[in-house]
Amino acid sequence: MLNISIVLYQPDREQVRRLAEQLLRVSCLHRLYLLDNSPAPAAERFVDDERCTYIYNNANLGYGRAHNIALRESVYDHIPYHLVLNSDILVAPEDIDRLHTFMEHNPQVGSLMPRVTYPDGSLQYLCKLLPTPLDVFGRRFLPKALMRRRNERYELRRSGYDKPLNVPYLSGCFMFLRTEAALEAGLFDERYFMYPEDIDLTRSIHRNRLTLYLPDVTIVHNHARASYHSPRMLIIHIVNLCRYFNKYGWFYDPERRLMNQLTLQQIN
Repeated sequence: MLNISIVLYQPDREQVRRLAEQLLRVSCLHRLYLLDNSPAPAAERFVDDERCTYIYNNANLGYGRAHNIALRESVYDHIPYHLVLNSDILVAPEDIDRLHTFMEHNPQVGSLMPRVTYPDGSLQYLCKLLPTPLDVFGRRFLPKALMRRRNERYELRRSGYDKPLNVPYLSGCFMFLRTEAALEAGLFDERYFMYPEDIDLTRSIHRNRLTLYLPDVTIVHNHARASYHSPRMLIIHIVNLCRYFNKYGWFYDPERRLMNQLTLQQIN
């Protein structure tokens, strides 16, 4: 069985309705949670199905804290798998069932992300090393030409993205989690409002389990990159990245060094 959670903030109602209808066709689905951080609740249900639970949070709790509401329900109800999903994802129901089957046969995997493309079919490079401050701030503020080689290494482009990889940082747009592994890792760290919570959770699971990129399944992500278009979101991004480096270390982070070395050895 599988629970799925989606965090909403002033969503495109029709987009959410279409996605919810697709997800309700997933054979292994137990419950779909729509967690609404918007200033006002939805005027009516997105879909009329008893397996869909709408929760209005009456505040913008942030990404990880809102998902934790649903994750705790999965823990309480002993649901073995939980999919954290962005509302801007397109995925075939049968592909989620395929991933569920894969997880059933691979108990060493704690978290899974499929191949992710843009709507035009081009690949999104969402398998990454654990970042250093230069990786995240340099790619945002330094000239692209100066950061090109380092960014290619950070995004593991030499891997070709054509085979499974055990990666310490997988994108939060689609996190197929083994509930037990997420609980062992402490769920999402609620000190982050948004952005680095996926780095933190993947890293924590990666200590004891495989955090796997699986290219056998492809999904589409209409990635908005909000912090590149909104000064407010850029500030939120920077503040939360600082919280991440304060937690793990800005320049001295031996766990980061070891995990990254082992990841690069897979590719080389």
